[in-house]
Amino acid sequence: MNAAAAPAADTPPPVHARQFIQSISGNSSRRAADIALQAVAVLMTVLALIPLLWIIGYVIYQGGQSINLELFTEMPRPAGMEGGGVLHSIQGTLILTLLASVFAIPPGIFAAFYVVYRPHTALGTAVRFSTDVLSGVPSIVIGLFCYALLVKTTGHYSALAGGVAMAILMLPTIIRTTEEMIKLVPRTLYEASTALGAPEWKTSLSVMLPSAVNGFATGIILGVARASGETAPLLFTALSNQFFSLGLNKTMANLPVTINNFVQSPYAYWKELAWSGALLITFTVLALNIGARILGAERAAK
Repeated sequence: MNAAAAPAADTPPPVHARQFIQSISGNSSRRAADIALQAVAVLMTVLALIPLLWIIGYVIYQGGQSINLELFTEMPRPAGMEGGGVLHSIQGTLILTLLASVFAIPPGIFAAFYVVYRPHTALGTAVRFSTDVLSGVPSIVIGLFCYALLVKTTGHYSALAGGVAMAILMLPTIIRTTEEMIKLVPRTLYEASTALGAPEWKTSLSVMLPSAVNGFATGIILGVARASGETAPLLFTALSNQFFSLGLNKTMANLPVTINNFVQSPYAYWKELAWSGALLITFTVLALNIGARILGAERAAK
């Protein structure tokens, strides 16, 4: 055989001799199953959104009819007189939310730092377990607890008791969100600070805290949204009144309890005020949740 006619060792084989990956049989059936499952997922999502959109739409329809400037600038008028607003309840809700934030934010942040730095200690495990349990406790149980602990012992309802009840509702959200945000901070920042001789507490406050400030804000906003619309804890603690009050050791008006009282009244204009207050709370909580999502998205992008 002529050696010149033999193909070189590095010469590729003819095109017709190459092997190609063939399409796997049944690919069309898997594609059809995938499309069907996606359609089912979309359908279930729409079914889950229908109640939410229905409730929001109904609240807008009922409450939007009586939204006006008086709602935010005037006190409720005596029975038998139409008009007025819920200025006292808006002011009381803001004060109670501020009190709850003061009671919940510092311990929530410090607890989150401890859980991140000491996750396997007995206290760290107890904090994480307690946070998970507390997040699932009904709000009325927290209200009854604060009633027995604060109202019964002092002999009267008070805004302070209401602030404590709201703070307990806020704590699980603040702790877990802050914990997750601290974990997202690069470990190299912590190591660099400690390598320069900074103590752990100073590293936490001057390095880790500023690096995750958007995440902390997200947790705080979600905690406020979680507690600001609850009625049951305030029924057993702060109660309500019909006056403009700044006394923290007395009952204080708030939107959830005012709505609950007005909706049970025999007067149509008080029921209209209740729907307007419900619309105000709904949009406040919705705005807080949207703001928290935006902050979370910015943090994830960074």
